[in-house]
Amino acid sequence: MNESCMICRLWANQQENQLSGNIKVTDVKIVNLRKIKHVGNIEPAWSPGREMSFDIGGGAFTEVHTDAGITGIGPAMHPMFIDDVKEYLVGRSAFAVEDHAAALNYYVPALHYQGIAGVDMALWDIIGKAAGLPLYKLWGGEKEKIIPYASMVALSTPEERAEQARSLQSDGFQAMKLRLHHESINDDIRTVEEVRSAVGDDFTIMVDANQAQSSANWQPGVQWDFKRAYETAVELQDLGVFWLEEPLKRHNFEGLAELNAKVEMRIAGGENNPGMHEFVQMCEQDVYSLLQPESMVMNGMTNLRKIGVLAELYGKELVPHHGGGNIGVIAHQHLVASWRHAPFMELLHDPPIGHYKNKFSIFANAPEVDSEGFMPLPTGPGIGLEIDPDLIIKD
Repeated sequence: MNESCMICRLWANQQENQLSGNIKVTDVKIVNLRKIKHVGNIEPAWSPGREMSFDIGGGAFTEVHTDAGITGIGPAMHPMFIDDVKEYLVGRSAFAVEDHAAALNYYVPALHYQGIAGVDMALWDIIGKAAGLPLYKLWGGEKEKIIPYASMVALSTPEERAEQARSLQSDGFQAMKLRLHHESINDDIRTVEEVRSAVGDDFTIMVDANQAQSSANWQPGVQWDFKRAYETAVELQDLGVFWLEEPLKRHNFEGLAELNAKVEMRIAGGENNPGMHEFVQMCEQDVYSLLQPESMVMNGMTNLRKIGVLAELYGKELVPHHGGGNIGVIAHQHLVASWRHAPFMELLHDPPIGHYKNKFSIFANAPEVDSEGFMPLPTGPGIGLEIDPDLIIKD
């Protein structure tokens, strides 16, 4: 057999394996990215006294390689997990995501935002590329654009937030989320009043109390009790606020359910809850009317998709948490586009320092929010985006 025929035969075998799903994982890597510029720091409302850094470029991402020449990408995991992941995953089918999610949940310790979520996303990226479909179509969706809401980072002042709201509205945004846990209820309510006055009734306002950051009984900043949560919720619903997020401690299901039953507005939460069993309890006890699972906490999209089914069965809306700012956000975008009961997508966007484009700077073909406040879905197969090759640090 001559060389050209051998190449044709190898190509044909590769296509046959790809179509049949017989694609094996050959390697898993963490790829580092070059930082172009440090933009600045913001003190996040949920962690007073500390700073959140915003850069252009930098960081890392996960790659999963296969014998079909298809490579999937996902958010970076901590380097200490790479050996365990490779020991389990190499040589196995890239399509067996359910098996891999279950096994890796067991073999690899959970670490929020640095765990195995990136591996799970990379496997879905491979499946989408093998099928020649963007993930939202693979998952049965047809929305070609979704509505992101601008999620603030800082607590800020009523006046500054009103000005920010005007600016966002002029840029096309349809919705924003305010962080509200000032020292007094009056300052919280005045912030919403100022913002509502600035943007009118056709702009959606969400509010985040950030009371569920800790799994224990203490966290920095102002801590709410039931009385403050209830009184705040009553005021907010009169101002047309779309939801009040995490107004009580993470596992205070009884208090949250009571609050949810007493007010008409949506009570939302779940971003810090890692277990699927917790979401079952939330639904059974009617803890939240809108669920906010986070793929970077729940170890990936395989688990997150199940929360979508659970929410639909219980007649609840859901809007995933922000997904870490880059690849995870795009993965969430695909899910939101495939769900009929997901009205928005969270997009961390507190310009100028916390502009969403800073996190998206690692992409060669990043999507942008348009003048009408929509973000188009990537049209390429899988996750649909590529990492900027100029940023990749070569081995």
